[in-house]
Amino acid sequence: MSEALKTHVLVVGGGPGGYVAAIRAGQLGLDTILVEGDKLGGTCLIRGCIPSKALIHVAEKFEGMVAASVEKGALGIHLATAPSIDFAETVRWKDGITAKLNSGVAALLKKAKVKTVAGWATFSDGKTCTVETAEGPVTIKADHVILAQGSVPVELPMLPFGGNVISSTEALSLETLPKSLVVIGAGYIGLELGSAFRKLGVEVTVLEAQDRILPLYDDALAAPVRQWLDKAGVTLHLGASALGLDAGGAVRVKGKDGQEFTLAADKVLVTVGRKPRTQGWGVEAMAVDLDGRFVKVDDQCRTSMRDVWAIGDLVGEPMLAHKASAQGEMVAEIIAGHRRHFQPAGIPAVCFTQPEIVSIGLSPAEAEAHGLETVVGQFPYMANGRALTLEGDKEGGFVRVVARKSDHRIIGIQAVGSHVSELSGEFALALEMGAVLEDLAGTIHAHPTLSEAFHEAALKALGHAIHI
Repeated sequence: MSEALKTHVLVVGGGPGGYVAAIRAGQLGLDTILVEGDKLGGTCLIRGCIPSKALIHVAEKFEGMVAASVEKGALGIHLATAPSIDFAETVRWKDGITAKLNSGVAALLKKAKVKTVAGWATFSDGKTCTVETAEGPVTIKADHVILAQGSVPVELPMLPFGGNVISSTEALSLETLPKSLVVIGAGYIGLELGSAFRKLGVEVTVLEAQDRILPLYDDALAAPVRQWLDKAGVTLHLGASALGLDAGGAVRVKGKDGQEFTLAADKVLVTVGRKPRTQGWGVEAMAVDLDGRFVKVDDQCRTSMRDVWAIGDLVGEPMLAHKASAQGEMVAEIIAGHRRHFQPAGIPAVCFTQPEIVSIGLSPAEAEAHGLETVVGQFPYMANGRALTLEGDKEGGFVRVVARKSDHRIIGIQAVGSHVSELSGEFALALEMGAVLEDLAGTIHAHPTLSEAFHEAALKALGHAIHI
């Protein structure tokens, strides 16, 4: 049975960009329909950010229990027997979290009076799409269209997904733990998951085509992560490339020296990046311009077609959930008549490795490349009392503040250390509000907290750190 609907705002994609755009549009009184072909919440909530952090949490707990059972720990905790893990039960717990959040998104959409249509949308022109639902096709016409289809994992031609070759999606839903795992790609997704599986007792090997891990972060931030990987027994092959699988299912590798070898593994996790989902929904019928592989937009997320907007992973780097949410909220407000532009001072990037990394704004090297003269303050985790109580000082973490020398305006903040992701909000706020070093120095930070390291980094840049 076919159905025809008309709406003021049509949002296609129910991820963190799309559902936020729809909720905000509904709050503003705009007649809104959201179309989602899978589960509300998108990659971040269902297949990415949330489930991976759940797995990382379990892995950290398990690693601590293993240490307490085989070592005489400094904390005085001892287990008489080694712990075991039922990974299927872990996955069910993780799925329970995503289900709860999924139902929460549905409730928020309902509260905002957004109509949700479940199915995959295909556009026939810029303002009309057909959604294949379980009850039959639904045609939707809209005055405004917000494209929020997100992204998908990049597949390697020589290692197509299927069988033992998996993406992060399948890695987060395995029924049992593999004995061995080869990870292709040493970016944040590969190292987050690879580290978690190593903590769970899996033998992990990582291949990276470049000559260093975490190529998007500077060496100082990546070094503590490399230290943990080496200590944990993760095997790294840098400057190496995967050639495919041999007849027995082992990964064929070309090493840095040009020699070929093989790596046997129960599972091969390919994490070489993500690409925008620009295929399969009729982009060619919409007359929107592309910028390389992304949909081209301006600083209001307008596409080249009037009243067609695009947000999130679809429009370019950084491909982060919080960027998508911010853009979705902005677009809804622009449609409602508000004056908005997407011009953030910075967007925090967080890597949930061991230890965690946060980066926002310019690094010292990037500032120098821009011709900026800077002052830099860096404070070590080992001098922070709260970090010591959390055992967060083991890998040499730190908080670093980069400021313009001329006026002390903060232009970048980077940190690496245990639980440092929880400081990302304070970092972003300082950058967005145009704080100067004296603002941070004059702000009283609670003791004992990790945030004191941020305060001390500013003091260090001013030349009078207290605790180092």
